[in-house]
Amino acid sequence: MRLLLTWLINAVALIALPYVFTSITVDSFFPTALVVALVLGLVNTLIRPLLVILTLPVTILTLGLFIFVINGLLFWAVGSFVTGFHVAGFWSGVFGAIVYSIIFVVAVLAADGQEDLSPEYSPCPISRKLYSVEFYPPRSPEGVVKLRARARSSRSCSPRSSR
Repeated sequence: MRLLLTWLINAVALIALPYVFTSITVDSFFPTALVVALVLGLVNTLIRPLLVILTLPVTILTLGLFIFVINGLLFWAVGSFVTGFHVAGFWSGVFGAIVYSIIFVVAVLAADGQEDLSPEYSPCPISRKLYSVEFYPPRSPEGVVKLRARARSSRSCSPRSSR
């Protein structure tokens, strides 16, 4: 169920992306956004780790910034293979991948507000909830986005049973 929800949130994030970048287009939610979300998930699962390992020296020399290049290239590649999803160029792919990730994180925080974040050894479960998304300064398109989240512990803290 969680995998299906993640897939749908990815598809919604893809539909929201053309509103931020005019150089990225998605024809429709069904089937284009769903297929692109699936292909992006497969590419990030199968191909991205190999590229990260192969380009590790360059990534170390650039202090990790080369990961953005890898993400942009993969996003651009998916845009050239899937019909109905178009990424205009390399820089559109890089910035589109960054904004796509941000939209996805905000959507997951908004949709999954009561996830248990506590480690196995913790006697008190901790949950998170997204309370607001604010822009600073207000009404400024180049302003800073601030996400306010709060972690809280449940009222009854009893040690978990040992396994």
